[in-house]
Amino acid sequence: MKAIRFHEYGGSDVLRYEDVPRPEPGKGEVLVKVHATSVNPVDVAIRAGHLRAFREYSLPFILGWDFSGVIEEVGAEVEEWKKGDEVYGHPSIAGTGTYAEYAVAPLGTFARKPATLDHLHAAAIPLAGLTAWQALFDHAKLTSRQKILIHAGAGGVGTFAVQFSKIKGLQAAVTASAANHALLRQLGADQLIDYATTRFEDVIKDADAVIESLGGEVRERSWKTLKKGGILVALIGPPPVQETADRYGVRQTLMWVHGDRAQLEEIGKLVDAGQVRPVIDTVIPLRETARAHERSQTRHARGKIVLQVV
Repeated sequence: MKAIRFHEYGGSDVLRYEDVPRPEPGKGEVLVKVHATSVNPVDVAIRAGHLRAFREYSLPFILGWDFSGVIEEVGAEVEEWKKGDEVYGHPSIAGTGTYAEYAVAPLGTFARKPATLDHLHAAAIPLAGLTAWQALFDHAKLTSRQKILIHAGAGGVGTFAVQFSKIKGLQAAVTASAANHALLRQLGADQLIDYATTRFEDVIKDADAVIESLGGEVRERSWKTLKKGGILVALIGPPPVQETADRYGVRQTLMWVHGDRAQLEEIGKLVDAGQVRPVIDTVIPLRETARAHERSQTRHARGKIVLQVV
């Protein structure tokens, strides 16, 4: 099969489109013929070697942790699923990835593809959608009428976090460039902050939670926006400093997303009901993944960058 691998850490030029052995599903796994996958910031960070302190990968390595496709083969002890089922999911970030014509997915990490979406749009959901869902409801444990500050609102995670906030009755303040305000207003943002002209900490003072995916000085300024007992949920390392959280009287966590069938099913129901939609920045053929990574590195992608495999 064809896949994108990198044999050494580095820039986008280390990505190679090459022949690799097709994987075989083990016990409790299925083999998926991948129709589409997507690019996430974590892919770029891993390829560049920025996450080696957290997890070392055996090279050469296939990136990618989203897929939408069709089950090609089922492993032992798989009874519910069969060849031909259309599925989408997020297999373990510790395992081999989905920038490939075939990928293995363990049970519990995928669900039936939303019926109203094609594979390109379905592939834009899993990692970003699950990250937003788990950040809001598993880690921050937000409930109706609470206030949240979402950074990078026009990105993959941000566009889902805004929509989930609206559905659950949260008050969402969102940072984004002015060019993306109209989109985010349509998705359900309650308050929009142009980071180029306004310091968000000057206008947000009582947030119950901050969803932070930028690190650095944005994280340091974000502590000031939380009310006592609030929580900063970081989506990117290094972990927030507990001493800083203590000084502000708030909580902190660095989350790692995980595949969750029940949550994918819930998100799929919202999609099919017309309450949630993936936002796609661009669609790029798998063989041109280097170009997709270069687009991701600009940090100006609007929604998700999708890789078309079939």
